Amino acid sequence: MLVEVCANSLESARNAERAGAHRIELCSELGVGGVTPSAGLIQLVKKELQIPLHVLIRPRGGHFTYSDTEFEVMKADILACKALGVHGIVSGILMDDFSVDVERTKALVDLAKPLHFTFHRAFDWVAEPLETIKQLEELGVQTVLTSGAAPSAEKGINHLDAWQKQTSLTIMAGGGVSPKNASKFKDIGLRAIHCSGTSFGNHISLEGKISMNSAKHLVEDKVAISGLETLASVVEAVK
Repeated sequence: MLVEVCANSLESARNAERAGAHRIELCSELGVGGVTPSAGLIQLVKKELQIPLHVLIRPRGGHFTYSDTEFEVMKADILACKALGVHGIVSGILMDDFSVDVERTKALVDLAKPLHFTFHRAFDWVAEPLETIKQLEELGVQTVLTSGAAPSAEKGINHLDAWQKQTSLTIMAGGGVSPKNASKFKDIGLRAIHCSGTSFGNHISLEGKISMNSAKHLVEDKVAISGLETLASVVEAVK
Protein backbone atom coordinates (compact mmCIF):
# COMPACT_ATOMS: atom_id res chain seq x y z
CA MET A 1 0.00 0.00 0.00
CA LEU A 2 1.27 3.44 -0.93
CA VAL A 3 1.67 5.84 1.99
CA GLU A 4 1.56 9.52 1.01
CA VAL A 5 2.55 12.07 3.64
CA CYS A 6 1.10 15.56 3.63
CA ALA A 7 4.29 17.44 4.53
CA ASN A 8 4.24 21.11 5.50
CA SER A 9 7.99 21.74 5.75
CA LEU A 10 11.41 20.48 4.74
CA GLU A 11 11.73 18.80 8.14
CA SER A 12 8.37 17.06 7.71
CA ALA A 13 9.38 15.85 4.26
CA ARG A 14 12.68 14.51 5.57
CA ASN A 15 10.87 12.66 8.36
CA ALA A 16 8.41 11.17 5.89
CA GLU A 17 11.19 9.71 3.76
CA ARG A 18 13.09 8.42 6.79
CA ALA A 19 9.90 6.76 8.05
CA GLY A 20 9.52 4.82 4.80
CA ALA A 21 6.73 6.81 3.16
CA HIS A 22 6.42 6.35 -0.57
CA ARG A 23 5.43 9.87 -1.62
CA ILE A 24 5.08 13.47 -0.41
CA GLU A 25 2.23 15.87 -0.92
CA LEU A 26 3.89 19.19 -0.15
CA CYS A 27 1.74 22.05 1.10
CA SER A 28 1.61 24.85 3.65
CA GLU A 29 -0.95 25.84 6.28
CA LEU A 30 -2.46 22.51 7.24
CA GLY A 31 -4.86 24.34 9.55
CA VAL A 32 -6.93 25.46 6.56
CA GLY A 33 -6.57 22.21 4.66
CA GLY A 34 -3.37 23.23 2.91
CA VAL A 35 -2.34 25.85 0.35
CA THR A 36 0.38 25.96 -2.29
CA PRO A 37 3.87 25.97 -0.72
CA SER A 38 6.63 28.41 -1.63
CA ALA A 39 8.92 27.84 -4.59
CA GLY A 40 11.88 27.73 -2.23
CA LEU A 41 10.36 24.93 -0.18
CA ILE A 42 9.47 22.95 -3.31
CA GLN A 43 13.01 23.37 -4.65
CA LEU A 44 14.70 22.20 -1.43
CA VAL A 45 12.41 19.20 -0.95
CA LYS A 46 12.92 18.17 -4.57
CA LYS A 47 16.70 18.50 -4.15
CA GLU A 48 16.94 16.49 -0.92
CA LEU A 49 14.36 13.72 -1.23
CA GLN A 50 14.52 10.60 -3.34
CA ILE A 51 10.82 9.70 -3.14
CA PRO A 52 8.27 11.31 -5.51
CA LEU A 53 7.09 14.82 -4.75
CA HIS A 54 3.52 15.96 -5.45
CA VAL A 55 2.54 19.58 -4.80
CA LEU A 56 -0.79 21.04 -3.73
CA ILE A 57 -2.11 23.74 -6.06
CA ARG A 58 -4.57 25.72 -3.96
CA PRO A 59 -4.21 29.51 -3.89
CA ARG A 60 -6.05 30.06 -0.59
CA GLY A 61 -8.06 28.41 2.15
CA GLY A 62 -11.84 28.35 2.20
CA HIS A 63 -14.07 26.94 -0.52
CA PHE A 64 -13.04 25.49 -3.88
CA THR A 65 -14.86 27.84 -6.26
CA TYR A 66 -12.19 30.11 -7.66
CA SER A 67 -12.22 33.48 -9.40
CA ASP A 68 -10.64 34.04 -12.80
CA THR A 69 -7.59 35.63 -11.18
CA GLU A 70 -7.20 32.72 -8.76
CA PHE A 71 -7.44 30.31 -11.68
CA GLU A 72 -4.63 32.17 -13.44
CA VAL A 73 -2.49 31.85 -10.32
CA MET A 74 -3.19 28.10 -10.16
CA LYS A 75 -2.08 27.64 -13.77
CA ALA A 76 1.06 29.69 -13.18
CA ASP A 77 1.86 27.58 -10.09
CA ILE A 78 1.52 24.36 -12.09
CA LEU A 79 3.97 25.64 -14.70
CA ALA A 80 6.38 26.67 -11.93
CA CYS A 81 6.12 23.21 -10.36
CA LYS A 82 6.83 21.53 -13.68
CA ALA A 83 9.90 23.72 -14.11
CA LEU A 84 11.08 22.64 -10.65
CA GLY A 85 10.78 18.98 -11.63
CA VAL A 86 8.03 17.76 -9.31
CA HIS A 87 6.32 14.44 -10.01
CA GLY A 88 2.66 15.25 -9.48
CA ILE A 89 0.00 17.89 -8.98
CA VAL A 90 -2.81 17.88 -6.41
CA SER A 91 -5.72 20.21 -7.13
CA GLY A 92 -9.36 20.59 -8.14
CA ILE A 93 -12.09 23.16 -8.74
CA LEU A 94 -15.81 23.09 -7.94
CA MET A 95 -18.80 25.03 -9.26
CA ASP A 96 -21.14 27.00 -6.98
CA ASP A 97 -23.46 23.97 -6.80
CA PHE A 98 -20.54 21.78 -5.61
CA SER A 99 -20.26 19.83 -8.83
CA VAL A 100 -16.84 19.59 -10.46
CA ASP A 101 -15.88 22.52 -12.65
CA VAL A 102 -15.14 20.19 -15.54
CA GLU A 103 -13.79 22.78 -17.95
CA ARG A 104 -11.29 24.37 -15.59
CA THR A 105 -10.28 21.13 -13.87
CA LYS A 106 -9.59 19.68 -17.33
CA ALA A 107 -7.43 22.71 -18.08
CA LEU A 108 -5.38 22.02 -14.95
CA VAL A 109 -5.06 18.31 -15.73
CA ASP A 110 -3.97 19.03 -19.30
CA LEU A 111 -1.50 21.69 -18.18
CA ALA A 112 -0.01 19.31 -15.63
CA LYS A 113 0.58 16.47 -18.12
CA PRO A 114 2.54 14.24 -18.10
CA LEU A 115 2.59 14.57 -14.29
CA HIS A 116 0.37 12.49 -12.03
CA PHE A 117 -2.83 14.37 -11.11
CA THR A 118 -4.69 13.91 -7.84
CA PHE A 119 -8.11 15.50 -7.30
CA HIS A 120 -8.05 16.61 -3.67
CA ARG A 121 -10.63 16.61 -0.89
CA ALA A 122 -12.88 19.10 -2.64
CA PHE A 123 -14.30 15.77 -3.77
CA ASP A 124 -15.88 15.36 -0.34
CA TRP A 125 -18.23 18.27 -1.06
CA VAL A 126 -19.70 16.89 -4.29
CA ALA A 127 -23.32 15.72 -4.28
CA GLU A 128 -22.89 12.75 -6.65
CA PRO A 129 -19.61 10.97 -5.84
CA LEU A 130 -19.92 8.06 -8.28
CA GLU A 131 -20.90 10.32 -11.15
CA THR A 132 -18.01 12.61 -10.24
CA ILE A 133 -15.54 9.72 -10.21
CA LYS A 134 -16.58 8.87 -13.78
CA GLN A 135 -16.10 12.52 -14.80
CA LEU A 136 -12.64 12.59 -13.25
CA GLU A 137 -11.69 9.37 -15.04
CA GLU A 138 -12.62 10.99 -18.35
CA LEU A 139 -10.57 14.09 -17.48
CA GLY A 140 -7.42 12.03 -16.95
CA VAL A 141 -7.26 12.23 -13.16
CA GLN A 142 -5.37 9.26 -11.67
CA THR A 143 -6.08 9.59 -7.93
CA VAL A 144 -8.89 10.92 -5.76
CA LEU A 145 -8.06 11.99 -2.20
CA THR A 146 -11.15 11.56 -0.04
CA SER A 147 -12.45 10.81 3.43
CA GLY A 148 -15.47 9.07 1.94
CA ALA A 149 -17.59 12.23 2.31
CA ALA A 150 -17.34 11.89 6.10
CA PRO A 151 -15.55 13.87 8.82
CA SER A 152 -12.81 11.22 8.78
CA ALA A 153 -11.75 8.43 6.44
CA GLU A 154 -12.48 5.86 9.12
CA LYS A 155 -16.08 7.06 9.35
CA GLY A 156 -16.34 7.07 5.56
CA ILE A 157 -14.69 3.68 5.05
CA ASN A 158 -17.81 2.02 3.61
CA HIS A 159 -17.98 4.65 0.89
CA LEU A 160 -14.27 4.31 0.18
CA ASP A 161 -14.70 0.58 -0.18
CA ALA A 162 -17.70 0.90 -2.51
CA TRP A 163 -16.14 3.59 -4.68
CA GLN A 164 -12.85 1.75 -5.18
CA LYS A 165 -14.76 -1.32 -6.34
CA GLN A 166 -16.34 0.73 -9.12
CA THR A 167 -13.36 2.57 -10.57
CA SER A 168 -9.87 2.07 -11.89
CA LEU A 169 -8.84 5.35 -10.29
CA THR A 170 -6.90 5.12 -7.05
CA ILE A 171 -9.16 6.06 -4.16
CA MET A 172 -6.73 7.39 -1.55
CA ALA A 173 -8.06 7.53 2.01
CA GLY A 174 -7.27 10.80 3.75
CA GLY A 175 -8.57 12.53 6.85
CA GLY A 176 -7.72 11.23 10.29
CA VAL A 177 -5.55 8.34 9.07
CA SER A 178 -3.39 7.18 11.99
CA PRO A 179 -1.39 4.17 13.23
CA LYS A 180 -4.56 2.92 14.90
CA ASN A 181 -6.68 2.72 11.75
CA ALA A 182 -4.24 2.62 8.80
CA SER A 183 -4.49 -1.16 8.36
CA LYS A 184 -8.27 -0.95 8.00
CA PHE A 185 -7.89 0.75 4.63
CA LYS A 186 -5.52 -1.93 3.40
CA ASP A 187 -7.93 -4.63 4.60
CA ILE A 188 -10.69 -3.32 2.31
CA GLY A 189 -8.37 -3.28 -0.69
CA LEU A 190 -7.46 0.39 -1.02
CA ARG A 191 -4.13 1.06 -2.72
CA ALA A 192 -3.15 4.30 -0.97
CA ILE A 193 -3.52 6.28 2.24
CA HIS A 194 -2.70 9.90 3.03
CA CYS A 195 -1.73 11.35 6.41
CA SER A 196 0.30 14.14 8.00
CA GLY A 197 1.46 12.35 11.15
CA THR A 198 1.48 15.74 12.85
CA SER A 199 3.23 16.25 16.16
CA PHE A 200 4.12 19.54 17.81
CA GLY A 201 7.52 20.75 18.96
CA ASN A 202 9.74 23.85 19.05
CA HIS A 203 7.68 25.24 21.90
CA ILE A 204 8.29 28.74 23.22
CA SER A 205 6.36 30.61 25.88
CA LEU A 206 4.09 33.34 24.53
CA GLU A 207 2.78 34.41 27.91
CA GLY A 208 1.87 38.09 27.77
CA LYS A 209 2.20 38.26 23.97
CA ILE A 210 -0.66 39.30 21.70
CA SER A 211 -1.94 36.64 19.30
CA MET A 212 -1.01 36.89 15.62
CA ASN A 213 -3.74 34.42 14.62
CA SER A 214 -6.82 35.98 13.05
CA ALA A 215 -10.09 34.11 13.50
CA LYS A 216 -11.91 36.52 11.16
CA HIS A 217 -9.97 35.06 8.21
CA LEU A 218 -10.95 31.45 8.96
CA VAL A 219 -14.12 31.53 6.87
CA GLU A 220 -14.97 28.73 4.42
CA ASP A 221 -17.98 30.18 2.61
CA LYS A 222 -16.44 33.56 1.75
CA VAL A 223 -13.13 34.79 0.38
CA ALA A 224 -11.22 37.64 2.00
CA ILE A 225 -9.71 40.24 -0.30
CA SER A 226 -8.24 43.70 0.12
CA GLY A 227 -11.25 45.90 -0.64
CA LEU A 228 -10.80 48.72 -3.13
CA GLU A 229 -13.08 51.19 -1.32
CA THR A 230 -11.52 50.50 2.08
CA LEU A 231 -7.99 50.93 0.75
CA ALA A 232 -8.93 54.08 -1.16
CA SER A 233 -10.38 55.53 2.05
CA VAL A 234 -7.16 54.79 3.95
CA VAL A 235 -5.05 56.44 1.24
CA GLU A 236 -7.38 59.44 1.16
CA ALA A 237 -7.24 59.77 4.93
CA VAL A 238 -3.49 60.30 4.94
CA LYS A 239 -3.14 62.48 1.88
